[in-house]
Amino acid sequence: MNNELVILGGTKTINKTFKPYNTIGQEEIDAVIEVMKTGVLSKFLGCWDSDFYGGPKVQEFERKCEALFNVKHAISVNSWTSGLIAAVGAVGIEPGDEVIVSTWTMTASVTAILNWNAIPVFADIEKDTFNIDVKSIEKNITQYTKAIMVVDMFGRSSDIESIMKIAEKYNLKVITDSAQSPGAVYKNRYAGTYGDVGGYSLNYHKHIHTGEGGIIVTNDDDLAERMRLIRNHGEAVVGDKGEENINNIIGYNFRMGEIEAAIGIEQLKKLPSLVMQRQLIAKRLDEGLKDLIGLNLPLSTEESTNVYYAYGMSLDLDLIPVSRDTIHSALVAEGVSISKAFQLIHLLPLYQKKIAYGGKGFPWSSDICKRKINYDKGICPVAEKMQDTSYLALGLCSFDWSEEDVDLVVESFKKVWNNMEKLK
Repeated sequence: MNNELVILGGTKTINKTFKPYNTIGQEEIDAVIEVMKTGVLSKFLGCWDSDFYGGPKVQEFERKCEALFNVKHAISVNSWTSGLIAAVGAVGIEPGDEVIVSTWTMTASVTAILNWNAIPVFADIEKDTFNIDVKSIEKNITQYTKAIMVVDMFGRSSDIESIMKIAEKYNLKVITDSAQSPGAVYKNRYAGTYGDVGGYSLNYHKHIHTGEGGIIVTNDDDLAERMRLIRNHGEAVVGDKGEENINNIIGYNFRMGEIEAAIGIEQLKKLPSLVMQRQLIAKRLDEGLKDLIGLNLPLSTEESTNVYYAYGMSLDLDLIPVSRDTIHSALVAEGVSISKAFQLIHLLPLYQKKIAYGGKGFPWSSDICKRKINYDKGICPVAEKMQDTSYLALGLCSFDWSEEDVDLVVESFKKVWNNMEKLK
């Protein structure tokens, strides 16, 4: 082993480019060609018609998702952002209602709330899982709270059982954003299937994908139909369909095409094996990194499995004599593709300046916002400390990791740890 770090004059450990993660094969190509030959690339109509629910591939894909995730309803959409918007609208959120959401997420989890003129309230995260903290949820509940947006980060379910108990106690709706966690299991059920509504991203850098796309899942008949209406120009449909409850049925074009659905059908078949591959990679990383002092590895248990969209780690700075940034720089110099930054949503300009619709601070400055909402730095101390000083992550859905790739990364980590005193 080459023991001298690059930044100390040594030789680089990783001198190869890892192969990009690619789940598309001949099966998807053949499926796309089959659709192209039919000439039917979409079959949605934005009116009350037999084609209101989409074409044959869309409906086949949805039925296969229902079977895999063991839910009554799966609704395909053109992106998971669209799915989140449809979910928030369907659960009956009113302007000015508060929805509790993690700050450690992708921005769409929160803008889906703002889309309906509701007020995001940010909760902190658990330091061991990067998921929303149950105690922080309850601390942030007010008389105006109507829902909880639960985000299952990096491939592992949140403590959804405890969250559902809180929701029942306060009569709150639960939307589960399991974009990064398709196939993760919490107590014998899939992540994303415990709340009122859940779902998964089919964006190109997820476990499986259709380029762009998403799947909403629910066991509630009424919510499912409301999301289908929001997906497909519901305001033009409700009259002829005979719908009485038209709250939030502002129609969009969130429809998935037949090509994407055909790709999704093939991708869905691969999900179990792709999840297993990520888990085997993570297990090899675990074995290689477990003895490095001060490095906290991702959690996975029989009760709550991890599908490792990312291999999220944190540093115990009381046990390490150098900063996270120094360690990150040393690893990057060795050739490791590793992240140290995560965007905390409450610190984005939109929330710091409270500028969303127009330039006058709507909805926070309007009468629909019932109280002063605080987005100051300091409201999510665990997430903020993690982002500022201790977070590191490897993208397990970024590369098609070989055993050699994993071993080179492990070698790089050990090299950095062996040189910790010199890095001081």
